[in-house]
Amino acid sequence: MLLNVALIIGTFLFMEGVAWFTHKYVMHGFLWSWHNDHHNHHPGFFEWNDLFAVVFSTVAISLIVTGIEVESLSYLTWIGVGVTFYGVFSFVFHDVIVHQRVKLKHRFKGSYMQRIIRAHYIHHKVHSKEGAEAFGFLYAPKKYDRAVRSSQTVAKS
Repeated sequence: MLLNVALIIGTFLFMEGVAWFTHKYVMHGFLWSWHNDHHNHHPGFFEWNDLFAVVFSTVAISLIVTGIEVESLSYLTWIGVGVTFYGVFSFVFHDVIVHQRVKLKHRFKGSYMQRIIRAHYIHHKVHSKEGAEAFGFLYAPKKYDRAVRSSQTVAKS
């Protein structure tokens, strides 16, 4: 049981690295044709970029089914669950919170949420294949924290 939980959590954390790599080198690389409409205005609700969710969910489903079907490979089920959890979290963050493809009337004020939202907006300032930064989905370095105003710095001194 504890091993299964560790596999889920470990896979979830590992998936941020996979997502960063895929976003930087695949989405902004040889499959830019799928990702392009996500960086540029387009008609309609669906994007070619949504095909990446289909690919990742197919991987997750395959892992889960293989783990269930082949008892000696049952650990694959828990890895598939970790991939699925990451997919759900990244969908909620990316498509619901940041891009508001599903409308919410909530403003996030926490520093973590502000940082990852800001990093994603900085990523989307670039509308081309090259030149973008901040490729993560659920993690952004502290450099994307809101800059402290100089007047606040002076007041604290």
